[in-house]
Formats: sequence, structure tokens, C-alpha cells
Amino acid sequence: MAIEIKTWEIINGQLKQIDTTLVDNGRKEKEHLEEWIKTSPKIIGEDIFIIGEQVQTKSGFLDFLGIDKNGNTVIVELKRDKLPREVIAQSIDYASDVGSWDLNKLSEICLSYAGQDLLDSLSEQFDEFNLEEVVINNNQRLLIVGFGIDESTSRMIEWLSSNFNMSINAIILNYSKTSTNTEILSRTVIIPEEIEIQKANKKKFTIARSDIPGNYDKEKLKELVKKYLTKNLHSSRRLKEFILPFLLSVKVATRSEILKELVRQGEAEDERQAGYFMSLVSSQLGHEWKDYLRQIIEYSYPKYEWEKDNFKIRDGYIELVQEILSELKA
Repeated sequence: MAIEIKTWEIINGQLKQIDTTLVDNGRKEKEHLEEWIKTSPKIIGEDIFIIGEQVQTKSGFLDFLGIDKNGNTVIVELKRDKLPREVIAQSIDYASDVGSWDLNKLSEICLSYAGQDLLDSLSEQFDEFNLEEVVINNNQRLLIVGFGIDESTSRMIEWLSSNFNMSINAIILNYSKTSTNTEILSRTVIIPEEIEIQKANKKKFTIARSDIPGNYDKEKLKELVKKYLTKNLHSSRRLKEFILPFLLSVKVATRSEILKELVRQGEAEDERQAGYFMSLVSSQLGHEWKDYLRQIIEYSYPKYEWEKDNFKIRDGYIELVQEILSELKA
């Protein structure tokens, strides 16, 4: 059914209905509503951190892009008035593009909006957040926010949620201005928030991790490593162009030394950014099925059980790595 929120003010022991709107009080979606949400994103969800505003997609600009504590991206579309049924298709269209974005693109958006990279932002926002235990953008949550909703839109949302386990929800806001000019913004939701979050995490999986090296013969190993290093991934490119050449030039390289090398070669602006890049590479090295990378690269955990350090090319594989890099360069 359609949802309507009404507010009453108690004046001299009597209820007086407050019947006012954003428009009546000169409030606008872009200038006021968006600013209010930015100051307190909890109004759209307890576990959502906003990383971008007016983010361009292939289908237009989405109002807010967020990430929750489980790594799901959150597409937030705002409407100053009642939510039309078309907003559902619009949000799904945005999500179909956002779902293809990798960690580096999301980090660039976050850096531009929040002034720091995604890893640092999420670590500060959510306690015990560990990038190596979270799959970023494995699923997308859709939140449409407005000041009313008709029966057909509400019915479609409930149908998509119930029958397709889609993580979609509508947040209905109510703006009120009291007799003392106090402005109040209240909310209700179509789907209980805990159920909507549960649906988003049903598809969530944990990446299998390992420190065990592979045991391939050299021809097969060469094939697998070359295939990985030619992938269109930032981490594989950094491994090919900077990290492996550096490891060939030294016996053992600490994580700190690799960060300095990334900065020295201009790949990172500073060691903080280089540390983020190295975390992504370390995560790739720990994927269980990438045992071929661990067959040529050795590392240890001298400081923390989650932070790889003391990297080196394994004995017996230096010439193979030189040969691979030479062929790729040619």
C-alpha cells in the first residue's frame, strides 16, 4: 500500500497537524536535502558511508554513491516529491554500471569526494574493517529516497525484494516545520533495514586465501604468470612494471622499501598512496588460486599477521622472471 507520513505538534495540550513541505519553505533538493543527508548519512542507513556525490555513470549522474561495512556499493537516488515508478528502473540502470567498477575506480571517486583513499576512509568509518576479508562491490544496494510513494512503486519494490532477493528499499521522508520554526526530518522505510541488508549479503562470498606456493613446472608457471601480468588490472601492471623489477635488483625488499620505490618512480604521489597500492598487490598475492604468483614471490609476516613483508624472488626463479619481463617488454 502507499505510505503517507503525517506529523502533529502538541500545542497547549492539543494536537495540531503540521502540513508543510520543502517547497512551501523554500527548501530545494540539491541545495538543502542533499546537504542535510551529507551531514548525517545515518538517515539513509546505519552502516552506509558516502564516497561520492553526483557520480557520473553511463546513464547519467546518481545523487550519492556509498559503501556499507560489508563492501557493498549503495546507489542512492533522491526525489524531492513522491517517488515515481520510473525511479526504480533508473536506479537499476545506475547499478548495472556501478556493478562493473573495480576497486581503483571506487577509490578515485572516494579520494575526490572525501579527500582520502577508500581503504583509509572505510578503516576510519567502520571498526575492524579489513580489506582482505571484504569483497568490495560484490553486490549493489539500491536506496530511493523521497517524500511519498504510490502503491505501484511500493508494490514493485516489495516484489523485487521478495521474489528476486534484490537489495532495494525506499526511504520515505517527512519534512515538518513547527510553530517555533524548528525544522524536523523524519523517515520510514518500505523494507525493514535489517532484511534489506541481509539480502545484500546473501550473495556475499569470502575470497579463499592461502600462503602456500604453487608447484607448476616452469613452462606452465611461465604461461600462468605471463597471462596474469598482461591482464588489464592496476595491481598486475604495478607488479610487472615496478615491483618485480625492483625485487630483481635487490635480494630482499621490505614493504617500506617498495613503497619508497613506487614514489621514486612516480607511480604513487606519496608513501600513503603507495601503501594503498601495495595492499591491493598483497591481496592479489594471497588469493588461493594465484599460487603461481607465490611460487615466484616469497614473503613473510614479521610485524602483523595480516601484513605481508620482506618480499623476494624465490631461489631458482630469478632467470624465469627476467625472461618473462623481457618477453613482455618486447
